[in-house]
Amino acid sequence: MRHRRSRGASNTMVSMPDIDRMMSGELGQFLEEQRGARAEAVGRAWDRGWKAAMVLGPLLIAGLILIPFDFFPKLWAAGFICTFAFGWATGPIREAKKTVKIGINEGIADALGLSYSHDGEEGREFELANQFKLLPSHTRSSLEDFWSGDLEGHDFLLHEAHLEKKTGSGKNRRWVTVFRGAIIRIASGKQFHGTTLVQRAGKHKSWLGFGGRKDSVKFDGYRLDAVDMVHPEFEDTFEVWSDDQVEARYLVDPLYVERLIAMEAAFDGKDVCSLFVEGDIIVAVRGGNMFEGGTMNPASDRFMVEKCAQQFASMGKLAKQVNRQLGFND
Repeated sequence: MRHRRSRGASNTMVSMPDIDRMMSGELGQFLEEQRGARAEAVGRAWDRGWKAAMVLGPLLIAGLILIPFDFFPKLWAAGFICTFAFGWATGPIREAKKTVKIGINEGIADALGLSYSHDGEEGREFELANQFKLLPSHTRSSLEDFWSGDLEGHDFLLHEAHLEKKTGSGKNRRWVTVFRGAIIRIASGKQFHGTTLVQRAGKHKSWLGFGGRKDSVKFDGYRLDAVDMVHPEFEDTFEVWSDDQVEARYLVDPLYVERLIAMEAAFDGKDVCSLFVEGDIIVAVRGGNMFEGGTMNPASDRFMVEKCAQQFASMGKLAKQVNRQLGFND
């Protein structure tokens, strides 16, 4: 997996970068250059659209009227052809958006001293998120937007995941998105004594989901017991499971939960959950298609840069809180 290497410092204290400086520097220059490219892409898309309409329109109408088949199969075929034509016509716009998106993300990575790559492969964080059910069961997965580097003194990796599952039967079988969001791994620098899982309340219920919270849950040989937290208000929002009750109460304190919820808000997400295992903290947050800074409207560029930077600032606060709990210096 290849990453774009930033020119920033190796020890990153993640906070909001100077957006004015970024927009007046290389990133702003790049986005200004993309104004013409985006306008050209829109023009090419319209040109393709008109060509497709002029060629396919009469053919589809004639086919619906003259081809001796049932109407609904013909309508289905016409819809498939139109979908393909729409994809071809809008291709230049998708490419322009991707170019702007990658440019914005690389600019933010440079400003924060991080590395960014649009493409990458599944790693330890994805395996652990699946093993401990931070992610729903799925049939296929696609990953993109890989960020890595040093976060508050510890290695981290973040990427977006799009998980799908095939549902239905016969002609009604189709792919359905079951998760789209971010998966994050932060190396703690110390080994945890146990394994601790933090999930939304009601995730693991007894009696086929109709009873109360289970006393314990199992994940591929790991048995985690329910933890009765010192702060009972947690249980309205989160439930904690661990094989080390004392450590779990130490790790999952009110400020940690506050940081988790703040990260969820920064990603416009929901269902945030986390895992402390061996020397890593894994966080998964469902939040739609993230890091999509590429738009066809240059006026929104600054807003998209700020939004992405805020997401990293929230992660920095979470890492700093964990560092304090583990005895690292600020």
